[in-house]
Amino acid sequence: MATPEAQFTVMEKEKDFELRRYEPHIVAQIIVEGDFAEVGNKGFRRLFEYINEKNRTKVPIPMTAPVLDEIASTKIPMTAPVNQEKENGKWVISFVMPPNYTLETLPEPLDPRVSLKIAPGRIVAALKYSGTWSRTRYEEKQALLEKMVRAHGLIPVGKPVFARYNPPWTLWFLRRNEVLIPVERVER
Repeated sequence: MATPEAQFTVMEKEKDFELRRYEPHIVAQIIVEGDFAEVGNKGFRRLFEYINEKNRTKVPIPMTAPVLDEIASTKIPMTAPVNQEKENGKWVISFVMPPNYTLETLPEPLDPRVSLKIAPGRIVAALKYSGTWSRTRYEEKQALLEKMVRAHGLIPVGKPVFARYNPPWTLWFLRRNEVLIPVERVER
């Protein structure tokens, strides 16, 4: 079964570059300190625990398969991508929540480091690539996307985001990755 993904509309496409419009959506996020290579796994584990029952259910939530029957917990389906972005010297790791949930219907996280928030709708420049999750590879792709953003007459209005679409056990050469940069059009 395919993992549901964050929903967007492609506005422009050129090879591995896309200009996308994302609608507002809910994310579960955690702030993690550490090196680029280790924070993704740390944050992923804690957020994965949240969607796999380390939460407190306050209202009934439609179940997904597999159903794990345990009082006061609910399994939330995994979505993609897992986002990683730097903020004030720390890293924000986030999971996009399935679109059928609201802040009111999502269960409360048991881990106080996990928070739920609404990510605003925005226009994003995206560069797709495969391979390792190394900082060097990410920074190369980020620099390339920044050049493409300028070449398309766009201006960055937010920080770059590292988006990973596969679980950590996926072979490196099969991984789908992206660099995302929130943008606006330059008025001419």
